[in-house]
Amino acid sequence: MTRLAGKTAVITGGGGGIGGATCLRFAQEGAHVAVFDRDLTSAQRTAQQVVDAGGRAQAFECDITVRAVVDAAVAKATAELGPIDILVNNAGWDVFMPFTKTQPEQWDKLIDINLKGALHMHHAVLPGMIERRAGRIVNIASDAARVGSSGEAVYAACKGGIVSFSKTLAREHSRHNITVNVVCPGPTDTALFADYKLGAGNPEKLEEAFRRSIPLGRIGRPDDLPGAILFFASDDAAYVTGQVLSVSGGLTMAG
Repeated sequence: MTRLAGKTAVITGGGGGIGGATCLRFAQEGAHVAVFDRDLTSAQRTAQQVVDAGGRAQAFECDITVRAVVDAAVAKATAELGPIDILVNNAGWDVFMPFTKTQPEQWDKLIDINLKGALHMHHAVLPGMIERRAGRIVNIASDAARVGSSGEAVYAACKGGIVSFSKTLAREHSRHNITVNVVCPGPTDTALFADYKLGAGNPEKLEEAFRRSIPLGRIGRPDDLPGAILFFASDDAAYVTGQVLSVSGGLTMAG
C-alpha cells in the first residue's frame, strides 16, 4: 500500500519503540521518513532498518528541548528531503513517582520534553504547512492525559496540555487544510515504559497490575500504534481533525 506516497514525514523519537515502528510503517506506505532523535545512533539504526526493508529514510539528530537545534534539524530535513507534509510528535519521557516526592528539576525535564518540545516542533514546522495550505500533524499523548495515572502527575499534566493544544491548533489551522489529531497509547512495552517501571518499588508487580486491568489482557507492543497514527496522517482522515484516539487494549474507554 502507498497511502503516503510522495510525502515527507518527520517523526520525533524515531529511534525508540513506537517511533521506530511508526517510521517503518510510514516507509512501507511510501513516505520519505525523517527520523528525528536526540540519540543519532538510534535514529541511524531505525533509518537503516527502513532502508533494509526497501523504504526511504534519513536520520537527523534533534534534541526537541532546544529550539535552535529544532530549527536547524527542520531546515536540514526540508533541504534534503523536501517540504514536510506530516509531523508526528512522538518523543517523550516519564518517571514513576508520587507527586510529593518529585522535585522541580524533574518537573522541568518532564515539561521540556513532553510539552515544550512538541511546541518547538509545531512552531518550526507549521509555517511551511500554512504556506502550502496542507499538512497532517499527529501528536502522541497518553491515556494518562484522559483519565489520570497515579505516579505520573506532571507527565499527565503535560500530555493533557498536548491534547488541549492539539484541539486549539486544529481549530486555528483548519482553514489552511491542516489537520491535528492525537493518539493516546496505554502502557506499551518500550524503553520508556521500562524506565517508568524503575520508579516503582516492585516493577514486576506494577506491570502485572497493568496487564490485569487491560481488557485485551496484555501490555501494548510498539507495533500496535502505527496503524492509528497512519490513519490520522493519511488522506483517509482528511475530514478528521481535533480528535483523540486511545490505543490501549480497552484500558480506558473515554467518550
